[in-house]
Amino acid sequence: MSEAMVAHQSHPDDSKSILGFWIYIMTDCVLFASLFAVFAVMRNATFGGPNGHELFSLPFVLAETMLLLTSSFTCGLMVLAGRVRSKQWVMLALGVTFLLGLSFVCLEVSEFRHLVIEGNSWRRSGFLSAYFTLVATHGLHVSIGLLWLVVNGWRIVKRGLGDVTQKRLTLFSLFWHFLDIIWIIIFSMVYLVGVR
Repeated sequence: MSEAMVAHQSHPDDSKSILGFWIYIMTDCVLFASLFAVFAVMRNATFGGPNGHELFSLPFVLAETMLLLTSSFTCGLMVLAGRVRSKQWVMLALGVTFLLGLSFVCLEVSEFRHLVIEGNSWRRSGFLSAYFTLVATHGLHVSIGLLWLVVNGWRIVKRGLGDVTQKRLTLFSLFWHFLDIIWIIIFSMVYLVGVR
């Protein structure tokens, strides 16, 4: 058997899985674009209830934002450490990324809980319904990303840092950075505009 055939068998063509991943990201773009459009239409539909200016705490949301952006940085470090096959640094960066992402989700759940306790649930107005749907959809994606991180960590512990694991870390990183971009749009469109 020639060396080219052996190399091809040990590194199968990943183009289909990478294409599938990009198709998934594009469908998520459509999903979030739809949710942003609904929020833009419903932003003033408060039905006599509170608006964003009365509900949102910019310092609190800024803390959420800093957690997510920092997790994006540590996620990038994880991929770089994977490229040099440093298992210890990959696991450290993975763990820090997980903790930052988990902290973000906990703050988001705390914000939702606070709003609901004060009587400002998704049922109160079209504005709040659109807000909860948009922000919770992003939070669900972050939670799925955390689960993906756990699976990646387990895989690294069991199998090491092979080419397949490196590809998975890279795809996860693209997903995580995509969520950061979505959050920056949420932060700008929902919170910054909302507190004016």
